[in-house]
Order: sequence, then C-alpha cells, then structure tokens
Amino acid sequence: MKVSPLAPRVFSALPPMAGVELAGAVCGLKASGRPDLFVARLAPGATVAGAFTRSLCPSAPVDWCRAILKHGRARAIVVNSGNANAFTGKAGDRTVEHTVAAAAKLVGCRRDEVYIASTGVIGVPVPQDYIASKLPGMMKRLSPGGWDDAAQAIMTTDTFPKTAIRAARIGGTEVTIAGIAKGSGMIAPDMATMLGFLFTDAKIPAPVLQKLLTRAVDDSFNAVTVDGDTSTSDTVLLCATGQGPKHPRVADAADPNLRDFRRALTELAQDLAIQIVRDGEGAQKLVTIEVTGAASRRAARRIGLSIGNSPLVKTALAGGDPNWGRIVMAVGKAGEKADRDLLSVFIGGVKVTENGQLRADYDETAAEAHMAGCDIRIGVDLGIGRGKSTVWTCDLTHGYIDINADYRT
Repeated sequence: MKVSPLAPRVFSALPPMAGVELAGAVCGLKASGRPDLFVARLAPGATVAGAFTRSLCPSAPVDWCRAILKHGRARAIVVNSGNANAFTGKAGDRTVEHTVAAAAKLVGCRRDEVYIASTGVIGVPVPQDYIASKLPGMMKRLSPGGWDDAAQAIMTTDTFPKTAIRAARIGGTEVTIAGIAKGSGMIAPDMATMLGFLFTDAKIPAPVLQKLLTRAVDDSFNAVTVDGDTSTSDTVLLCATGQGPKHPRVADAADPNLRDFRRALTELAQDLAIQIVRDGEGAQKLVTIEVTGAASRRAARRIGLSIGNSPLVKTALAGGDPNWGRIVMAVGKAGEKADRDLLSVFIGGVKVTENGQLRADYDETAAEAHMAGCDIRIGVDLGIGRGKSTVWTCDLTHGYIDINADYRT
C-alpha cells in the first residue's frame, strides 16, 4: 500500500524501556501475509489504565478489558489485527478466554493481568485456540527493542506505523513515555477504530494513571475525526512499569510533581492521534480546526467536530475550495449556542467573515492558495464566550471510497 503523502518525514525511533518487552509477527489472520500479532510482557507490579470505545456493540476484547481494569495491574498485552473479534457472539468470548489463559500461563501471572485487543473485519469468528497456539512462539521473540515489529503488527489499512516518545520530569527525575498506535478509517471521537499502547518507566498507582490517561485522551484521541464513524474495538492502554529511575512518590493526579508528566503524556497522545489523521484513508490534507469564543469548552469541541465531520466541508477541502458557507453551515447544525452576527471564520489566518457576513475587503486569492496546500487551518470564533477547543481532521477523497469498498475483498 502506498504510504500516505501526509506521513511524517521523520519517524520516532523508540529505545528499550525498563520493564517492557515486545514482539510482532505474522500469525496468519491477514490474507496479505503481513504481521498481525503483537505481544507485550511487563515487569511484575506494572500498573495499567485504559480508555475504550463508547459503542454499544463493543468487541469481546473490549468487554474483557473493561471487566479487569478495576484490578489495575498488567503483565501481558496480546493484540491481533486482521480480525476485530466483534459481533462474534459466545465464540468471540471463548477466543478471548483461551487467549488470556494461554498468555497468563506463559507469563506466570493472573488472568486479570492479561489485556486483549483486536482490530480488523467485524463478524468473522477466530477459532478459540488459534491465537493462543501462536503465543509460545511469540514469547521467544520478545525483546526490549521490539517496538517497530509491534507497531507493524497492529496495522490494518494504515500505510505507516505510528510511534512517539517523550521525556518528562517527575520532581527532578527524568522518566520516559513511549507509545505505538494504529488507525486510518472508522475514526471519530469516542476513541474510534484505533488502538494505542502507551508505556512509561515511571512508578504511578493505577488510580492516578487512570486520571492522567482520561485527561490526555480527551485532548487527543477524542479530538480527531476521519470519517465520523466510531468502531467496536477502540482501546488505549497506558502501562507504568515502575522500573525507571527513582522519583518522588505520587499519590494524586494533581500532584505538582506530575505537572511535566501530564504535559508530556498529552503531547505524546496528540502526536499519535494526529499521525492517525495524517494516515486517514485516502487523505491528502491534514486539517486543524480551532474554535474559540464558544459558550463552553464542550460547545467548542462539538462545533469543531461538526465542521470536521461534515462531508460538504471535507469535500470542499479535497477540492481546494475555500467554501466558507459550508463552515458556517456546520457551525449552525452543531446544536450549540451561536449568533450569526457575531460569528467570524478564518481560513489559513485570513479573516473571511465578520459581523455575520463576508468582509468587504475579503480577497479569496490568499484563502485559495492556502487551501491548495497539505496543511490546512480553519478558525471559527463564536464571539459569545471563552470556550475553546482544537480538533484535527482530514479531507474526504475518492481514495476513501476505494479503500472501504474493497475492504473485505
């Protein structure tokens, strides 16, 4: 598959992290013969936090992870691509059970310390012992440097692996946060058809880790949209191994010692989320939508997503047409407070509308030039409050149709 034209020019090389071993390989779920199984083994005592799809038709792996998250410990993560194990009834549950049992035995841990995720085609059962039978071989492949193989193994229609790394300080001690993710289509807030696996060598209790992840997810994975569709399988896990340099003890997510960690975690999550948008199916343009002056932050987010999910806006973006009327339309349909006589629209920094109408001095030449590029910025100021939010999306091209029309064939 041809790599997206929006792919990063430089990819993050992830070094070994204390307490994490990874592997990625071919297990035969993908007809293409590409890698499709990822396993991570974590040091004893590692804590975990998670965020999952809000779909009311979740996959069997999502149900399993939700049920065990309360225990807050993780020793193994098993992820397959090529098959979502969703809408597979009791057969899907049995596949999860057998996979979990096999992983727990091989790692030497409790079953509620094994996390499972799947992504791919919906509605096709996997034989209950199939993935479990591949795990002994995967354990032999585990390596502290297995990041790239892991990132490759979770891809579906992705055209490039997604990795990111950040350094952060807890008190005066430097720790590391690194992660991989996948996603390209069926991407909308509520997590989307995306998987993300983040790791840190810091020592952070599970309840604190959960609050940190929830906040980071809201400003990253829940602020992107490719096509407005929410998957059955969205999963993001954040694991803390506690095997890095010793740092001040933390017991509260609001601890001042975690200020830089919070920044770095959100930054890393945004990096991965934006990479997903850059790899949007058929995408040719990355679009940043900044909404200000809304009645609340929540209102600003909903308005931004209304713009980002509008097929009319997205096709105008694909055609390089600075059709500001479609942006106004998307603002109006969001269901949030708006006043047409206070609304201002910006394209590439050019102020297009003011006081509810087109500016008399507006020259579309500059906006057209901006829309011809690959990095598009849209601004909307409601003029009624202090709420603001940023949303990332992409254009909608015929490539999206080609990929999804042929997805199962």
